[in-house]
Amino acid sequence: MASALDDDEISNDDYYSLLNVRREATQDELKAAYRRLCMLYHPDKHRDPELKRQAEVLFNLVHEAYEVLSEPQARAIYDIYGKRGLDVDGWEVVERKRSPAEIREEYERLQREREERRLQQRTNPKGTISVGIDATDLFDRYEEDYEDMVGGVPHIEINRMHISQSIEAPLTTKDTAILSGSLSTHNGNGGGTINLALRRVTSTKGWGEVELGAGDTHGPLFGMKIFRNLTPRCFATAQCGLQFSSRGVRPGVTTVLARHLDKNTMGYLQWRWGIQSSMNTSVVRDTKRSHFTVAVQLGIPHTFMMMSYQYKFQDEDQTKIKGSVKSGFFGTVVEYGAERKISRHSVVGATVSVGVPQGVSLKIKLNRASQTYFFPIHLTDQLLPSAVFYATVGPLVFYLAIQQLVIRPYVRAQKEQELEKQRESSASNIAKKKQEAEAAVLLMQESVRRIIEAEESRMGLIILNAWYGKFVTDNSRKHERAKVIDVTVPLQCLVKDSKLILTEASKSGLPGFYDPCVGEEKSLKVLYQFRGVMHQVLSGDTEPLRIPKQCTFSWIAQHECIRVLLLKEIVLKKL
Repeated sequence: MASALDDDEISNDDYYSLLNVRREATQDELKAAYRRLCMLYHPDKHRDPELKRQAEVLFNLVHEAYEVLSEPQARAIYDIYGKRGLDVDGWEVVERKRSPAEIREEYERLQREREERRLQQRTNPKGTISVGIDATDLFDRYEEDYEDMVGGVPHIEINRMHISQSIEAPLTTKDTAILSGSLSTHNGNGGGTINLALRRVTSTKGWGEVELGAGDTHGPLFGMKIFRNLTPRCFATAQCGLQFSSRGVRPGVTTVLARHLDKNTMGYLQWRWGIQSSMNTSVVRDTKRSHFTVAVQLGIPHTFMMMSYQYKFQDEDQTKIKGSVKSGFFGTVVEYGAERKISRHSVVGATVSVGVPQGVSLKIKLNRASQTYFFPIHLTDQLLPSAVFYATVGPLVFYLAIQQLVIRPYVRAQKEQELEKQRESSASNIAKKKQEAEAAVLLMQESVRRIIEAEESRMGLIILNAWYGKFVTDNSRKHERAKVIDVTVPLQCLVKDSKLILTEASKSGLPGFYDPCVGEEKSLKVLYQFRGVMHQVLSGDTEPLRIPKQCTFSWIAQHECIRVLLLKEIVLKKL
């Protein structure tokens, strides 16, 4: 079983979907679903040898699903490990006599052991590259200078650069070594540092860290840091260090006290003593849709008040817009910007900074996995409207152009490649599922005929047409091809007492269904008749569905001729 646990993906034939029951289904619900499917697939009901053989296969699948889910221990293992957990010879994971709670405890223990093994392979690299660009020549050209530079190219230079990198090396489950280094240069002068930190988790409430460092600009460094949870809602950190240089030893101390003010709000108090002494208090509120920060600092040489707000759009690109105001002895700075996810592992952002006396700057940031690329571009030392305009509009136009010409085609091509690989790897399994679904539909024909007759006699629920798969309704995706299968017969077979109830499980596991478009978003579209009125409903793949539901085309009942013509047209267009 240990080898099975090492796999990131655990195959899982969905027994709940096969029986069309909830994952929290009771024994009575399981038994009712099992009896219903047994009556449908029992081999003795079929005389044709081929149908009899197909019925035996489906009957055995239903019986296997019921056997697993009706036994509490087996069901607990299946819920945790999937079908693979049941295939291990000798039940090496747990003993059958254990309760579901004990099985889950055993699973958590094995998970911890697996995490310990993975610790040895984890380095968690992090890096930052910052390139400062001086582009003031684009805007800060006086008239006499401009006359001398007619026809010339503005002078743009890189005046600073910073590179830092760190890696973590887990030594044990409690001890971690962190190695970091940095190189910096500014206007031709530069230097570097290297640091080694050893961190030990002392308990569930805290950890401690010792740091050693050396560099050609600041000299050797020795520091200690302690973190401690004081209460469930409050924690504190304390950090002290000794910086050795040609000017002597410079000590420094920093303490932080933080407390949860409510579910989404944190308050911080910070005191720093040393080279730049200060006292700082801040309140941070972070919710699903916004992030708000207000801070006040009294210190030497920086005293300021700062307020920032960030709004998070609930879209798949995780778009965020932000703004901040910071005012102090150094002047006033206003910043605004936005960031957006451009691929699975990449986020790009741009911020415009307008301040006195700092001038106007544009800051571009790209996060790629654990690497950060930062490009601060200083445009002007003055408050020029033209510089603010180009700093705002330029990145937006550039982003839209790159998004349309590069990013979207690249992401679409990557997605198609992944889908193609997924289709190839699952082609044999899908072909098998398709054969099982077709066999199930053949076995359902007689039962469906009887169900339809019974429903017609009581003006009940009749499934006119049903399709499952990928539907193309967006005009921008007209080039894509719809991939759907007809599931009218399987759905009608699930109708009982003029009701059809589907659970939240994936519908591809239902009897008579299979996945026609692996890895793509799927839906179920149903056209049905209830009490003489035609309705239509569209449901997501894992959304629960209950029919009948509120009428969506009740006006058709008052126009019988239109109803008949519409039904005929839909049937003729059947995919």
